[in-house]
Amino acid sequence: MGFDIERFIGEVNEGLLCSICRDVLEEPLLAPCEHTFCSTCIHTWLTHYKSCPEDRQRLWPSDLKPIFRYMKNDLDRLKIRCDNEVEGCKEEVELGKLQHHLKEECAFTKVSCPNKGCEERVNRCELETHLIICDYQTATCTKGCGLQVNMNEISQHNCIAELKKAMEEQKNDFAKGLRDCKTEMESRLDSQRVHMVYKESSLQNQIEELKTQMEDLLREIKAIKAKEMQRSDEYNYVQQERKELLDWLKGLKYQDDLAEKYCGSCNKRYLYVRQEPLTSFGEHVNSSSPSPSSEDALLTSLRTTRPKPRSLGRSSVTHLVPELITMPRSSSEESCMNRASVEYWRRNTESATSSASAWDHDSGVLPNST
Repeated sequence: MGFDIERFIGEVNEGLLCSICRDVLEEPLLAPCEHTFCSTCIHTWLTHYKSCPEDRQRLWPSDLKPIFRYMKNDLDRLKIRCDNEVEGCKEEVELGKLQHHLKEECAFTKVSCPNKGCEERVNRCELETHLIICDYQTATCTKGCGLQVNMNEISQHNCIAELKKAMEEQKNDFAKGLRDCKTEMESRLDSQRVHMVYKESSLQNQIEELKTQMEDLLREIKAIKAKEMQRSDEYNYVQQERKELLDWLKGLKYQDDLAEKYCGSCNKRYLYVRQEPLTSFGEHVNSSSPSPSSEDALLTSLRTTRPKPRSLGRSSVTHLVPELITMPRSSSEESCMNRASVEYWRRNTESATSSASAWDHDSGVLPNST
C-alpha cells in the first residue's frame, strides 16, 4: 500500500500516485507501458491477473523495473508528516528522509528496553525514565565477584554459585566450539582424502601412459638399430668389393688405353693408343683424391668386367702407325688419361675395333665416329 495522500503538505502530482490504490507511491515500480504502481499493490494484482490494470496489456513480474530518476527525485522531495503524528510528533520531513527520521530522530518511536529479560517497549523520549525504575536493571556486585546482577536479585546473590555458573557456561561454550572445530576439521579431511584419491588415480593413469610410450620408443629404437646394422653390413660389403676390384686392377700388368685427342695442325680428331704398365695407373689412383661420385662411377664401369679387345693388338697397331707407338710422351699427356677416359674406352671398345680397318695409312688419322 502507498502513503496516505492526506499526510502530505501541498498538492501531489497525479503521476506520483499508484494506479491501483491511488495513494502516493511506496517502493514504486514501472511497467513497460509506463504505468507506475506500489510494489505491494502490483505484486498482489499479478497473483490473480497477468495484465496491466490500466490498459490490460500482457504483464509479468519480470517485466517490472524501477521508476525513472526524475520521478524518484520528485517523489523524495515531497513533504510528509511523521508516522507518529498521533503519538505527538509534529515533524514534517521529506519523503526520502522519513525512514532515517523514524529510526534515529523521532522521540515518539517505540524502542525496546536494553536490560536482559525486560520485554518492555517505550517511546524513545521515555527510555531514560524506564531504565531507572526497570526491575531488570543491573548493577555490579559489591561482594567481590564483579558480576552484573539484577537489582531485584541482588539480595539473594551468591558470588560462589554465580561464579560456578559462569564457569559452567564458559566450559559449555568451549566444548561446543571444540565440537564445531572438530566437525569442520573432519569435513576438511574427508574432502582432502577424496581429492588425494582422485589425484592418485590420475597419476597412476599418467604412469601407465608413460610406460606405454616408453615401450613404443624402445621398439622404435630396436628397429632403428636393426636398420643401422643392416646398412653397416651393406657398407662393409661395398667396401670389401671396392678393395677387391682395386686389387684386381693392380694385379694386371698392362692396360691399353684409348684416348680421343684433337690435332691442331690438321683440325681433326684421332685416337691415341698408349701402352704402359698398370702400376702407373694404380699410383695415379692412389695419389689422387677423387670424389666419391667419380670413384663409384669408375667402379661401376669396371664391375662389368668386359674382355679386352684382341683385334687391335700391339703388332697391328705398330704395323699401322709405328710413329704413334714410338712417339715420346710427356708427363702432361699421361696425366690427362683420367678415369673418365677409361670409362669412355670401355663403352666404345667394340666400335673402335670395327673401325680399325678404315685407318688412313698415309695420314695415320682415324676419323671420329661420333
